[in-house]
Amino acid sequence: MILIVGGAFQGKKAYAKEKFSLREKDFTDGGSCGWEEIFSAGAVLHFHAYIRRCLEEGRGVSELAKELAGRNPDVVVIADELGCGVVPADAFDREYREQAGRVCCALAKEAREVHRVICGIGMVIKHD
Repeated sequence: MILIVGGAFQGKKAYAKEKFSLREKDFTDGGSCGWEEIFSAGAVLHFHAYIRRCLEEGRGVSELAKELAGRNPDVVVIADELGCGVVPADAFDREYREQAGRVCCALAKEAREVHRVICGIGMVIKHD
């Protein structure tokens, strides 16, 4: 698994396409895909939105990273960093932010590579 993180609109998808030779058809969108699609996708865009959808539906996310790594070990996962901004006033939004951060930490642990993208420039922060 490869994890790509960075702020919103920082060029993560373009970086992934170039770096890993991904095509548009390789991507599934975590904001709108079916629940099982991430387990067969070549790349998951907006993974943080998938986490939000899980929480809104009452689905647990504590084992999501291990399940994804086990069922789709070659996937490229792209997620926005959510923890660097203002702490939300809404309780659900705070819980979502925390859970998204925890799942991304677990993904980073499982991933063979982690990249951080800022202004379209990627930095490898983990390479096993």
